[in-house]
Amino acid sequence: MSDTPETLHITLEMVGQTTFVCLRGRLDFGTTPGFQHALEQAVNGGGTAPTAVIVDCRELTYLSSAGLRGFLVGARAAQDSDVHFGVCALQTAPADVFKAGGFDKIVAIYPDREAALA
Repeated sequence: MSDTPETLHITLEMVGQTTFVCLRGRLDFGTTPGFQHALEQAVNGGGTAPTAVIVDCRELTYLSSAGLRGFLVGARAAQDSDVHFGVCALQTAPADVFKAGGFDKIVAIYPDREAALA
């Protein structure tokens, strides 16, 4: 969807009624606005809202506290739209930040796409 100079690449993929927001690179202060915009697009679904939005973090190499805010905004938007929100394939460093911020208590975390779709 977008490619920013701060090295975050975002793509949206539909699998049935689920939208995957796929991240590659760094999610930090500079890239969070683009991430939040992508989440809004995913939740709204271009007029047909999905039943779930899952952020695929398989290629997310860095996550800052500012990036966590993007997840919170996305989770709230999904909740307001009655859309399930989750994260899959968190790598070690981003997972540590996610857990340190307590986000593992408010956002569903799946080991991979298959588990998220189940």
